[in-house]
Amino acid sequence: MKCYKLSSTSDVKALFESLHVTKEGSAILEQKAHLNFIYIKDLKTPAANILKQDALSIGADLAVPKETITCKMPFVDAMLIASDKQLKELARKEKAQPFGLKSLAEKLGEFVFTCKDEFAVMGIINTNEDSFFQGSRFSGENALKHIETMIEEGASIIDLGGVSSRPGSLGVSEAEELERVKPIIDLIFQHKLFEKARFSLDSYSPLCLEYALTHGFSIVNDITALANDDVARVAAKYDATVVLMHMQGEPSNMQHEPEYENVILEVDAFFEERILKARQFGIHKIILDVGIGFGKSLSHNLQLLKHHEHFLHFGYPLLVGASRKSMIDKIIPTPIVERLPGSLALHLKAYEHGATILRVHDVKAHVQALSVLCALNQTTL
Repeated sequence: MKCYKLSSTSDVKALFESLHVTKEGSAILEQKAHLNFIYIKDLKTPAANILKQDALSIGADLAVPKETITCKMPFVDAMLIASDKQLKELARKEKAQPFGLKSLAEKLGEFVFTCKDEFAVMGIINTNEDSFFQGSRFSGENALKHIETMIEEGASIIDLGGVSSRPGSLGVSEAEELERVKPIIDLIFQHKLFEKARFSLDSYSPLCLEYALTHGFSIVNDITALANDDVARVAAKYDATVVLMHMQGEPSNMQHEPEYENVILEVDAFFEERILKARQFGIHKIILDVGIGFGKSLSHNLQLLKHHEHFLHFGYPLLVGASRKSMIDKIIPTPIVERLPGSLALHLKAYEHGATILRVHDVKAHVQALSVLCALNQTTL
């Protein structure tokens, strides 16, 4: 007899199929194969003791401070360690318990999900002269050629922007923004490129968005996450998909010492609020973007990427755009033109943690890297 250890990121479904496990058996085993780490903040101490016992009774566990058993502190932070199956069982058990555990039970049920294998690469093209990466700036026929090249390289979404949102940048009037993006939108429409890929406008201008949505575009990429009701009305009118991005402050001041008590929970609360607003306007096709570099320090960005899987509980696709951003320079000093390797590392990690849409400057390199990673993940014995 021989044995060997497999990667914890193995495609267990494919493994079970290779072992000829029944579909019914595979469904049961899959729930046991994925381990969840759930951080619980400000849990009532009596609730922590109950949850600890309930977790142990089904083979899971709860990490708590050593003083929890004596209830000296009214609240504690804790970490639940449980498989998908155990998480479901705990969610059922805690519905009958006091001390706020009923509310916790609802949240635990939301965290049972599976990351998807597919990915979409969103290629970036800018028509403004102050975008932070010069390699993304194009105009006229050159823009058209670059869009066609990105589609050939594997981009399934193209994101067009006419106003820079880099730290310290200032906005422009709607009329000026439309003047910048209209020629490119017209070329896309004339050449029917929207039949080859989906098109997104990186804008929070109702005027520009309405023009784009009537000329082949179908995605509203709004860094203000529907702060303007008129943007919400336009998106709903044309049944557009809306990218809700989190940003602390605005581009002109967002990187002036951003602070959070808990960046994961604060971004989560923001998404909850803006998703509700979107639904109230009749918008149901939503993508979430945690806003890497938009009002975040290096530490905030790293936390959001490392624990990105958390945001899957909303049930919407997750987008990450860390391409060539300054967080790479903060880790290891690197000029913008040399940040492709860092971009790939950040995006591959984001994909592993639930992001299925990657907004990038370098389409070909990302499609290749993601395709190889998918092949690795899908490899069985």
